[in-house]
Amino acid sequence: MKNEDTENIGLEEGSVQSSSKSSTQKPHYFGHRDRLREKFLQSGKDALAEYELLEMILYRCIRQGDTKPLAKQLIAEFGSLAGVLAAPSSRLIEVKGVGNTIIADLKLIHAAGLSLALDAIKQRPLLSSWSKVLEYSRAVMAFEEKEIFRILFLDKKNQLIKDEVQQTGTVDHTPVYPREVAKRALELGATAIVLAHNHPSGDPTPSRADIEMTKTIMNVLSPLGVTVHDHVIVGRDGHVSLKGLQLI
Repeated sequence: MKNEDTENIGLEEGSVQSSSKSSTQKPHYFGHRDRLREKFLQSGKDALAEYELLEMILYRCIRQGDTKPLAKQLIAEFGSLAGVLAAPSSRLIEVKGVGNTIIADLKLIHAAGLSLALDAIKQRPLLSSWSKVLEYSRAVMAFEEKEIFRILFLDKKNQLIKDEVQQTGTVDHTPVYPREVAKRALELGATAIVLAHNHPSGDPTPSRADIEMTKTIMNVLSPLGVTVHDHVIVGRDGHVSLKGLQLI
């Protein structure tokens, strides 16, 4: 509640400052929003730093005043624009100046981004769009604070049937039950799957348990005619493919 109040006070203070300044003593950020919008419209996102993109997102909630300090603070706290958008609400609310209105807007944009990423791998063979699969996996899991184990179920054309969270674990472990994986694959009529999970530590290097669990799932699914194409592990520092590393 305190941060929500801070957000509202920021609006009031911005309007007071702008009205109290004389025409020769305009705020240092006077006209900045228009210049930034024009730069974005003319040159696209690559012409802007991440904090500048976040500034523009914050314009929607903070109608007056300078949003640059808050944007830079959020980037510093969460490491990147993607980290800010994916950050848990419980951590965002701890940042001074961030209230429920800003959090809702950030989460809305994050949800829209995930929808776009998922759409990029629908209705096409996943193995021919592998870079999009990796992008989606990173977008949906890389910044999570707990391990999440996902499965992408594929049909005989290797097109996506369904993307599901199979299990959610702790900061360094996710329980996975091969029989449950097999049961769900048969329910959906899948002929292949892609396994994916995250490492909240940021380092995507597979553990021995990751490798052994993958081989166990492959052994359970093989007699059922279901192929495990790969197991992707993602983290803030990158991603790895067990198949690419020749570990499966």
